Amino acid sequence: MSQVDAVTGAFSYSGAVIARDLLARGHQVRTLTGHPGRAPADTLIDIQPLDFSDERELVASLTGVHTLYNTYWVRFPHGSLTHDVAVANSRVLFAAAAAARVQRIVHVSITHASADSHDPYFRGKAAVEQALADSGVPSYAIARPAILFGGDGVLLNNIAWLLRRLPVFAIGGRGDYRLRPIHVDDLAALCVELGARTDNPTVDAVGPESVTFRQLVDTIRAAVGSRSVIVPVPGALIPVLAGALDVMLRDTLLTAHEYASMAAGLADSAEPATGTTVLTEWIAQHGDELGRRYANELVRHYRKAAPV
Repeated sequence: MSQVDAVTGAFSYSGAVIARDLLARGHQVRTLTGHPGRAPADTLIDIQPLDFSDERELVASLTGVHTLYNTYWVRFPHGSLTHDVAVANSRVLFAAAAAARVQRIVHVSITHASADSHDPYFRGKAAVEQALADSGVPSYAIARPAILFGGDGVLLNNIAWLLRRLPVFAIGGRGDYRLRPIHVDDLAALCVELGARTDNPTVDAVGPESVTFRQLVDTIRAAVGSRSVIVPVPGALIPVLAGALDVMLRDTLLTAHEYASMAAGLADSAEPATGTTVLTEWIAQHGDELGRRYANELVRHYRKAAPV
């Protein structure tokens, strides 16, 4: 009988690619998800609820699982769901995994996660990493991506969408803060590789190319054939401008914390590349499809779609 692995959110972004790779390797895949309606009719994935209020059900859903691939997190607070709540939910999930005798957890975190961070996102991610270390699961691995691209990713697509439509595109200062994105396929391959190990590594999940934000925008602009003028503005204005777009788009485009973290270099890494897909080459190859439709984060996670 093939190994049974579980993936949180196997019908979402990175979780879907991890699940696909596991199935390709002949593993049985079970998902814990809050969005069972996203499953295709012919799915081979066993679907179980991700309900943090029912630890007994979580234990039952994880019983028989060898490795849990955890992608659960919240990008920004929404309603009662805060980063602190996401940390508490993660502790419940890890406790259930330990009770179900899951042998290994591969957890997707973030570069520069730190308990001392002023950013609740990075501070919360560090708290989850510590909860994993304290969980009692026999072994675990932590993959720390900065920014993901490829597939139905949000960031690059929405930059392209704005560049296709706005006469002016604002960047904070000179835009010289650096990013080290990794393709979602490369992240999934790394996670599956980590799942096959028995040690407890923490690995930055980064691609082979580090670019400045200005270089990223210029590359996307050229790839989509945009004539938008790139205008440097004081960094403090970026969250204000993003907030104005939020009203129009009925979304959260970029939070003040996210901008501050990028500007501080927290989306970069000096560690060896764990992915092989070159960002700028990928953008050039996919320029025709980037930004054709806006990717609304709130629609994806919290409400039904409306035309944009």
